[in-house]
Amino acid sequence: MGQVLNKDKFSLIKKLIERNGYKFTKQRKLILEQFFIADRHLTAEEIYQRLNKSNIGLATVYRNVKIFSNMGIVKEIVVDGVSYYELKIYSKKPLHLHFQCVNCNEIIDIDERKVALGYLKLNKTIEDINDLEIYDVDIMFIGLCKGCRESIE
Repeated sequence: MGQVLNKDKFSLIKKLIERNGYKFTKQRKLILEQFFIADRHLTAEEIYQRLNKSNIGLATVYRNVKIFSNMGIVKEIVVDGVSYYELKIYSKKPLHLHFQCVNCNEIIDIDERKVALGYLKLNKTIEDINDLEIYDVDIMFIGLCKGCRESIE
C-alpha cells in the first residue's frame, strides 16, 4: 500500500480512536502499521517482536490490540487458544473465510468468489428460516496447506 493511502487510512483510524475516547499515540500508530505491512495474520507477540526496537512493551501491545478489536479496527481469530489478528476496518469483502494448516499453523485467507457467493446464499437461508439478521461470521477450515502436503509426499 502506498504512503498516501496509509496516511488517509491512519487519519480515519485516528478519528475513530479519538471518538472512542482514546488518544492516537505514537505506540498505537506503530502497532497499527504492523497490520498494514503484514503479509499474514499476526499475534500480539509477533507484533511485539517486530517492534522490539521501539521500546513498546508486550502489555502495551496486548492492551492496544484489544482496544482495536473492540472498536472493529482489527479482527481477532482464535486458533488453539492463540489469538491472531488482522486489519478488519477496510475489508470490503462480504465474507472472510480462513484456513489453518494443522502442520505449520499458517492462517490463510480464502477469497474465492464462488465460495463467497455460495456462503451468502446459505447465510440468507439461515436468516430467513430462523428470523435472524447475521452481521459477522467466523469460519475456519482446518487441514494441510499446499507446502506441507508437498513436504509430506
